[in-house]
Amino acid sequence: MHAAGVPFSEICRRLRLSRNTIACWLYKRRTAASKTDTRYPRCDHPRRKIDDARSYAYLLGQYLGDGHLLTTQRVPLLTVTCDVRHPGLIHEISHAMEACGARTVGYQERVGCMCVRAHWKHWPCLIPQHGPGVKHRRKIQLTDWQQEVVHGEPERFLRGLFHSDGSRFTNRVLRNGKHYAYPRYTFVNESTDIMLLCRSSLDQLGIAWRMARSNTLSVARREAVARLDRFIGPKW
Repeated sequence: MHAAGVPFSEICRRLRLSRNTIACWLYKRRTAASKTDTRYPRCDHPRRKIDDARSYAYLLGQYLGDGHLLTTQRVPLLTVTCDVRHPGLIHEISHAMEACGARTVGYQERVGCMCVRAHWKHWPCLIPQHGPGVKHRRKIQLTDWQQEVVHGEPERFLRGLFHSDGSRFTNRVLRNGKHYAYPRYTFVNESTDIMLLCRSSLDQLGIAWRMARSNTLSVARREAVARLDRFIGPKW
């Protein structure tokens, strides 16, 4: 149809396919992009792009939990999914994206959640852990400069992790006929690599933890919970 002179929009209408699909077939844009990868520049020194290490450490923790980086578009898109019951987290993630370099932040509401989204050409440089498939089925390893940021801001990194895949709740138990209630934190993630990063930051701060299950980390000691309350606390 294209060779016969049929207009582009008419081809889409007849085939009932998206304009993007037709364009990829006709002009092989997707194949060219995957081979040359010239849609955005790669940073030789990504660390220099970070003006706010505290915001980056928090955003990295959020990405490792509930984030996704889409690089198949013209400009990469970073998305972090939040529960609509916690508007404070939505605001904090938005601020972190802007502080890291994104000019504008958008929102996409879905059933029970809000997706915080930002286009920026340097996201692949700042988040090299992105890749196809779910995170727990691929290797998650921080680069040297990311390790420096996380080591310098362990509290902010843990705040991002616990705000995404963690929770603070009151544990209630019955012991010897008496009821006891005490707060505790849990962090749940299927990736052993991400769990190791969480444990390393807790160890750096001297916060006691234990593994309740292979995918669940628990912080239950009174002094340890008090430490986390200083920089994490309940989701808001």
